[in-house]
Amino acid sequence: MKGNMSNQNRRLQPALLSWSGRDSAINRQNKSVYLSSVWVLGVVKVFRIMKISNFKPAWWLPGGHLQTLWANFTKRKHSIKINRERLILPDGDFVDLDWVDDNSDGPIVIMLHGLEGSIKSSYAKGMLHALKNSGFRAVLMHFRGCSGEHNKTSKAYHAGETGDFRYVVQTLHARYPLVKMAAVGFSLGGNVLLKYLGETQLDNPLECAVAVSAPFLLNRLADKMQKGFSLIYQWQLLLLLKNKIANKNRFIPLSFDISHISKIKNFWQFDNEITAKIYAFKDAAEYYHQSSSANYLFSIKKPTLILHARNDPFLYEDAIPLQAALPSNVQLELSESGGHVGFVSGALPWRPVFWLEERVPAYLENLIK
Repeated sequence: MKGNMSNQNRRLQPALLSWSGRDSAINRQNKSVYLSSVWVLGVVKVFRIMKISNFKPAWWLPGGHLQTLWANFTKRKHSIKINRERLILPDGDFVDLDWVDDNSDGPIVIMLHGLEGSIKSSYAKGMLHALKNSGFRAVLMHFRGCSGEHNKTSKAYHAGETGDFRYVVQTLHARYPLVKMAAVGFSLGGNVLLKYLGETQLDNPLECAVAVSAPFLLNRLADKMQKGFSLIYQWQLLLLLKNKIANKNRFIPLSFDISHISKIKNFWQFDNEITAKIYAFKDAAEYYHQSSSANYLFSIKKPTLILHARNDPFLYEDAIPLQAALPSNVQLELSESGGHVGFVSGALPWRPVFWLEERVPAYLENLIK
């Protein structure tokens, strides 16, 4: 059997490994589902059922890197006014919510940004603008410390921290009990959103959700970022993280020495020596293991759309879940190209089409309007 293992079976292995050592009821159930999927795929050889994405990448942006770079570094102008709300959290810290200035009484859509993202991220205002034009009340939740000033505690956020998002959702639902709500998460924010949906199952007020370019298995992201051109993304993101932590440490000292932080060269090192210590994980492996959304996908009960590209330069393809192993309410749309939070189409470079700004509102409109 081992010698005849199909490519589909091999692609399931990394996700299976992410359950080793865990014994919660949810994950025992999830592991059983995954094992059953492996058996079905390997023995009966069923076809993987997946909705093929209708995204057509721009001919002038071939490959995942060009898709990623163009979408994330192109300067775009959007005529939307933002109103900032500071929400005080139960521990006395805060997160900032950026609301699109709009008198609409439509459904609320909460947006979660990626690692070290903010309202200044290229995709943020574009999606907020698209949601506004579709009749939604759009709001961007900044993770702690990402809205332009340091937060008040030594802790900030990480890929598996769902507590702040949970509080924001509960607060908005209590404030607007009759208003339908949904959420959209990008990259790290997509991982947080998927994990939250799996944790809460039906015990949350969201009608539906969309996750874009989520790093389903964080260990495979950390591995991928050490290879080839992806090293450039790792270098930039680590520079932002290291500078922020070093600066914040002058005002809110951490309980451990960070004098070596400038010598950290990759995410495995950073999460071993910084993230794990701040958030009380044993090491980076435990952090990745407990925070990866792949472990929670099978517990999601609300309608959820996952948008991903095979050539995402932030994640190995073997970390992408199989549609056949997902619950029926979770729809994976996998594109051959699109990069990481890219998905740029259009016939001409001076007339790019940002496909996500069409696909995401269209999905939400079908379910909550």
